[in-house]
Amino acid sequence: MVGPDLLVILDGASEPLAGAEETSLERARTPTLDALARDGSLSRLRTVPAGLAPGSEVAIPVLLGWPPTAPVDRGAIEAAAHEVEVPPRERAWRVDVLGGRASAAHPDVASIRRAARALRIGAPAHAVHQIDGHRLLLVGPAPLPEAAWAPYLRVWPEGVAVPRTLDATTLVVAARGACAGVARMLGARLVVPDGATGDTDTALAAKASAATEALTAGAPHVVVHAAGADAAAHERDAAAKVAFLERVDRELIAPLADAVARAGGTLRVCPDHGCDPATGRHDAHPVPCLIWPGPGPSGGRASADAGADAAAAAADVASVSAAAPAAVAAAPGAGASTPRRLTERAVAGLAVTDLPARLVVV
Repeated sequence: MVGPDLLVILDGASEPLAGAEETSLERARTPTLDALARDGSLSRLRTVPAGLAPGSEVAIPVLLGWPPTAPVDRGAIEAAAHEVEVPPRERAWRVDVLGGRASAAHPDVASIRRAARALRIGAPAHAVHQIDGHRLLLVGPAPLPEAAWAPYLRVWPEGVAVPRTLDATTLVVAARGACAGVARMLGARLVVPDGATGDTDTALAAKASAATEALTAGAPHVVVHAAGADAAAHERDAAAKVAFLERVDRELIAPLADAVARAGGTLRVCPDHGCDPATGRHDAHPVPCLIWPGPGPSGGRASADAGADAAAAAADVASVSAAAPAAVAAAPGAGASTPRRLTERAVAGLAVTDLPARLVVV
């Protein structure tokens, strides 16, 4: 009997390599991921189809088995995520209220409220929902009303709808955002734990508990989404991105590795796309992916109880990495001096795998 499959999506965790400069995944101390990488397998995945802009609305559907061939409708995704009804013959547009300077900083609450009020006055035939922070959702008949073209607003373009390709055997744990909307549109079950914010303050322990409960109850396919690394990168806060990845290692990956081991399943950890804190922008470079258990450096498969020892192994790996990073086995093609970790450099020598070889198999 094949055990359950658990996929952890680290939104925006990856970054383009820039010479010898370390990426956030390299800077972060992630002893649990390091221990899993030692016994698992690493790969290099293309999650953004050619010709499409990098973003969660594109890359998350790819990871879940539906590769878009055209830009995806972010308004429809946000409506699904926030359970906003879109009447027949109407549509939804995501509208962002812009900050006062060309940076990742968002406007203050008063500015967002003024923008929403102005949009309601200028588009009386449409409903305006404030869905999260600076994000608005405009629902009503096409075409897009002229008021939405105000210089302090950014309207996400229309696109194709996400089709229903999954069913209730896949459970997704996420905050209300792109992953939640994609999950609902694909047909998966959605769990939004208390405290899940989609930012660096999200309740990672609550997400781990929800996923563990699902595995214990026999769910065959579980997906956990964590968006904090992407949020920090958009704010151009490199230190916050590293700190979040370290939290993920402690509060999410460690308990999930134990849960997967107890269930005799497979754990996969993969960014959906990159987001560079130096620019605050997404990138479409291939991302590193970890599958555990898997072929380790010896070519064998990790034992089913290895995850139960992940916490103890993590401490050992952390001390080894601190003393002599080169001692950690390198991924094939990465070079003998490259630590075997979930990092961009560790997989740089590997051939790129093109999805849709879905990470959640139904």
